[in-house]
Parts: sequence; C-alpha cells; structure tokens
Amino acid sequence: QVQLVESGGGLVQAGGSLSLSCAASGRTFSRYDMGWFRQAPGKEREFVAGINWSGAITAYGDSVKGRFTISRDNAKNTVYLQMNNLKPEDTAVYYCAADRDRGVTRVAGAYNYWGQGTQVTVSS
Repeated sequence: QVQLVESGGGLVQAGGSLSLSCAASGRTFSRYDMGWFRQAPGKEREFVAGINWSGAITAYGDSVKGRFTISRDNAKNTVYLQMNNLKPEDTAVYYCAADRDRGVTRVAGAYNYWGQGTQVTVSS
C-alpha cells in the first residue's frame, strides 16, 4: 500500500510555470506506476501524464503534450510534474495516482491509490 501527498500548486499567470511534487510513503514506491490527473469544476477527471515504475516509459494527454513533463526519483519516493507555458484551461485540481503492474494507463479507474489533490489556478 502507498500513501500520496501532492504539493506545489498555486496561482500563476498564463505563460508561467509550476512544478508539482507527489511524495509517496512506503518502501515499495519503485514498483508503482504513477499518473497525474486533473479535474476542473463540472468536468470529468482528465489524464495528464503517466510514468512507469522505472521511468523509462511516459505518456501525456493531448492537451499538455510538449508543455508538461513527468519524472520520478525512486530514491526520494517522489514523482514530479513540470508544467510550462501554462494556460487558463489548465486550471484544475491536480491529483497524483499510483498502482502496480498496470503499466502507464490513461484510465483513472485503473489506479487504486490517490492523493488529496493540489489546486492549480492559471490567470489570463
């Protein structure tokens, strides 16, 4: 089992950058595939980025491709989301998710472990 805590959200102007972190508890973090999702008010939870247990495989949602980068440091039990060239439509609560033996999946229901979320607000 793993517990996840996101940090790094905040308010930023359009065109700016933010870096989110997701710290995981437990000694088996390196076995977990990780994902970032986001949810804006009145909208469904959306896949943002995913990374497999080793960091060798990544995937991105179409709306963030080329602007966001996911990475992980297994020695620090942390996964990161670097967000550049932010747009007002990136405004949402961002969630970190984890599970094992699923590879990089875009399906929220495939992840059993979730953080509490961190708010990202991009002003125009």
